[in-house]
Amino acid sequence: MEFIPTVIPDVILIKPRVFGDERGFFMETWEERKFAEAGLPWRFVQDNHSRSAKHTLRGLHYQIMQPQGKLVRVVVGEVFDVAVDLRRSSRTFGKCVGMALSAGNQLLLWVPPGFAHGFLVLSETADFIYKCTDYYAPQHERTLAWDDPQLHIEWPLPPGQALLLSDKDKAGKRLHEAETYS
Repeated sequence: MEFIPTVIPDVILIKPRVFGDERGFFMETWEERKFAEAGLPWRFVQDNHSRSAKHTLRGLHYQIMQPQGKLVRVVVGEVFDVAVDLRRSSRTFGKCVGMALSAGNQLLLWVPPGFAHGFLVLSETADFIYKCTDYYAPQHERTLAWDDPQLHIEWPLPPGQALLLSDKDKAGKRLHEAETYS
Protein backbone atom coordinates (compact mmCIF):
# COMPACT_ATOMS: atom_id res chain seq x y z
CA MET A 1 0.00 0.00 0.00
CA GLU A 2 1.05 3.54 -0.69
CA PHE A 3 0.06 6.24 1.84
CA ILE A 4 -0.07 9.69 0.22
CA PRO A 5 -0.66 12.87 2.27
CA THR A 6 -3.13 15.30 0.70
CA VAL A 7 -3.10 19.11 0.87
CA ILE A 8 -4.24 18.60 4.46
CA PRO A 9 -1.44 16.26 5.60
CA ASP A 10 -3.59 14.43 8.20
CA VAL A 11 -6.00 13.32 5.44
CA ILE A 12 -4.29 10.42 3.69
CA LEU A 13 -5.00 8.96 0.26
CA ILE A 14 -4.32 5.24 0.23
CA LYS A 15 -3.43 3.45 -2.97
CA PRO A 16 -3.67 -0.32 -2.50
CA ARG A 17 -1.70 -2.84 -4.51
CA VAL A 18 -4.13 -4.43 -6.93
CA PHE A 19 -3.42 -7.85 -8.39
CA GLY A 20 -5.55 -8.54 -11.44
CA ASP A 21 -5.85 -10.89 -14.36
CA GLU A 22 -8.58 -12.20 -16.66
CA ARG A 23 -10.45 -13.63 -13.63
CA GLY A 24 -10.75 -10.29 -11.83
CA PHE A 25 -8.65 -8.71 -9.08
CA PHE A 26 -7.57 -8.94 -5.46
CA MET A 27 -6.57 -6.06 -3.21
CA GLU A 28 -5.97 -5.61 0.48
CA THR A 29 -7.88 -2.62 1.86
CA TRP A 30 -6.89 -2.81 5.53
CA GLU A 31 -3.95 -4.35 7.32
CA GLU A 32 -3.33 -3.20 10.88
CA ARG A 33 0.49 -3.45 10.78
CA LYS A 34 0.83 -1.50 7.51
CA PHE A 35 -1.47 1.25 8.74
CA ALA A 36 0.38 1.48 12.07
CA GLU A 37 3.73 1.70 10.24
CA ALA A 38 2.26 4.58 8.18
CA GLY A 39 1.34 6.43 11.40
CA LEU A 40 -2.32 5.39 11.39
CA PRO A 41 -2.60 3.03 14.39
CA TRP A 42 -6.37 3.29 14.62
CA ARG A 43 -8.79 0.70 15.96
CA PHE A 44 -12.02 0.36 14.00
CA VAL A 45 -15.27 -0.49 15.78
CA GLN A 46 -17.91 -0.21 13.06
CA ASP A 47 -18.28 -0.80 9.30
CA ASN A 48 -20.96 1.01 7.28
CA HIS A 49 -22.27 0.62 3.73
CA SER A 50 -24.50 3.13 1.97
CA ARG A 51 -25.99 3.13 -1.52
CA SER A 52 -27.01 6.43 -3.07
CA ALA A 53 -28.48 7.67 -6.33
CA LYS A 54 -26.85 10.16 -8.70
CA HIS A 55 -26.71 13.76 -7.40
CA THR A 56 -27.21 12.66 -3.80
CA LEU A 57 -25.08 14.73 -1.46
CA ARG A 58 -24.51 13.25 1.99
CA GLY A 59 -22.85 15.49 4.55
CA LEU A 60 -20.97 17.24 5.77
CA HIS A 61 -21.31 15.15 8.95
CA TYR A 62 -19.31 14.90 12.17
CA GLN A 63 -19.80 13.97 15.82
CA ILE A 64 -18.87 16.71 18.29
CA MET A 65 -18.42 14.07 21.02
CA GLN A 66 -17.10 10.60 20.13
CA PRO A 67 -15.51 11.97 16.92
CA GLN A 68 -15.09 9.32 14.27
CA GLY A 69 -12.11 8.71 12.06
CA LYS A 70 -13.24 7.13 8.80
CA LEU A 71 -11.49 4.93 6.26
CA VAL A 72 -13.65 5.36 3.16
CA ARG A 73 -13.89 3.76 -0.27
CA VAL A 74 -16.30 3.23 -3.14
CA VAL A 75 -17.04 -0.28 -4.41
CA VAL A 76 -19.68 0.60 -7.04
CA GLY A 77 -19.79 3.86 -8.99
CA GLU A 78 -18.03 7.16 -8.26
CA VAL A 79 -18.28 9.96 -5.71
CA PHE A 80 -16.61 13.28 -5.03
CA ASP A 81 -15.47 12.89 -1.42
CA VAL A 82 -14.80 15.86 0.90
CA ALA A 83 -13.17 16.27 4.33
CA VAL A 84 -13.22 19.59 6.23
CA ASP A 85 -10.84 20.26 9.14
CA LEU A 86 -12.84 21.39 12.19
CA ARG A 87 -9.94 21.38 14.68
CA ARG A 88 -9.48 25.01 15.79
CA SER A 89 -5.91 24.30 16.93
CA SER A 90 -4.94 23.06 13.45
CA ARG A 91 -3.10 25.16 10.86
CA THR A 92 -5.63 23.85 8.35
CA PHE A 93 -8.79 24.72 10.34
CA GLY A 94 -11.68 25.40 7.94
CA LYS A 95 -9.77 24.03 4.95
CA CYS A 96 -11.04 21.13 2.90
CA VAL A 97 -9.80 18.45 0.58
CA GLY A 98 -11.93 16.87 -2.12
CA MET A 99 -11.27 14.08 -4.60
CA ALA A 100 -12.92 11.47 -6.75
CA LEU A 101 -13.15 7.98 -5.28
CA SER A 102 -14.49 5.21 -7.47
CA ALA A 103 -14.72 1.51 -8.00
CA GLY A 104 -12.45 2.12 -10.98
CA ASN A 105 -9.61 3.97 -9.24
CA GLN A 106 -9.87 1.71 -6.12
CA LEU A 107 -8.49 4.46 -3.85
CA LEU A 108 -9.21 4.75 -0.14
CA LEU A 109 -9.20 7.91 1.96
CA TRP A 110 -8.38 8.26 5.63
CA VAL A 111 -10.43 11.05 7.25
CA PRO A 112 -9.21 11.52 10.85
CA PRO A 113 -11.34 12.39 13.87
CA GLY A 114 -11.97 16.14 14.02
CA PHE A 115 -13.13 16.45 10.41
CA ALA A 116 -16.56 16.85 8.82
CA HIS A 117 -17.06 14.43 5.96
CA GLY A 118 -19.41 14.13 3.01
CA PHE A 119 -19.70 13.04 -0.59
CA LEU A 120 -21.58 13.74 -3.82
CA VAL A 121 -22.59 10.82 -6.06
CA LEU A 122 -21.36 11.31 -9.63
CA SER A 123 -22.46 7.97 -11.14
CA GLU A 124 -25.99 6.55 -11.53
CA THR A 125 -25.55 4.88 -8.14
CA ALA A 126 -22.68 4.49 -5.73
CA ASP A 127 -21.97 2.01 -2.96
CA PHE A 128 -19.84 3.70 -0.30
CA ILE A 129 -18.15 1.64 2.42
CA TYR A 130 -16.37 3.02 5.47
CA LYS A 131 -14.79 1.87 8.69
CA CYS A 132 -15.20 4.06 11.82
CA THR A 133 -12.98 4.52 14.87
CA ASP A 134 -15.92 5.22 17.19
CA TYR A 135 -19.57 4.25 17.35
CA TYR A 136 -22.36 6.25 15.76
CA ALA A 137 -23.83 8.59 18.37
CA PRO A 138 -26.81 10.44 16.89
CA GLN A 139 -27.09 12.73 19.92
CA HIS A 140 -23.62 14.11 19.08
CA GLU A 141 -24.02 14.27 15.31
CA ARG A 142 -23.72 17.67 13.68
CA THR A 143 -23.97 18.82 10.07
CA LEU A 144 -21.86 21.49 8.42
CA ALA A 145 -23.49 23.31 5.48
CA TRP A 146 -22.32 21.68 2.27
CA ASP A 147 -22.66 24.99 0.41
CA ASP A 148 -20.95 27.31 2.92
CA PRO A 149 -19.04 29.80 0.73
CA GLN A 150 -16.34 30.10 3.41
CA LEU A 151 -15.34 26.47 2.72
CA HIS A 152 -14.69 27.02 -1.01
CA ILE A 153 -15.73 23.45 -1.88
CA GLU A 154 -15.84 22.99 -5.64
CA TRP A 155 -18.56 20.35 -5.92
CA PRO A 156 -18.53 18.97 -9.50
CA LEU A 157 -22.15 19.79 -10.28
CA PRO A 158 -23.57 20.85 -13.64
CA PRO A 159 -24.98 24.42 -13.40
CA GLY A 160 -28.54 24.42 -12.10
CA GLN A 161 -28.43 20.73 -11.12
CA ALA A 162 -30.75 19.95 -8.19
CA LEU A 163 -29.35 17.81 -5.40
CA LEU A 164 -30.94 15.01 -3.43
CA LEU A 165 -30.48 16.13 0.20
CA SER A 166 -31.86 14.88 3.49
CA ASP A 167 -33.63 17.38 5.76
CA LYS A 168 -30.63 17.10 8.10
CA ASP A 169 -28.23 18.04 5.30
CA LYS A 170 -30.44 20.95 4.19
CA ALA A 171 -30.21 22.35 7.73
CA GLY A 172 -26.41 22.26 8.05
CA LYS A 173 -24.72 25.16 9.86
CA ARG A 174 -22.15 27.50 8.39
CA LEU A 175 -18.61 27.16 9.73
CA HIS A 176 -18.82 30.42 11.74
CA GLU A 177 -21.83 29.12 13.70
CA ALA A 178 -20.96 25.40 13.88
CA GLU A 179 -19.66 23.58 16.92
CA THR A 180 -16.01 22.69 16.31
CA TYR A 181 -13.19 20.93 18.12
CA SER A 182 -10.53 22.69 20.21
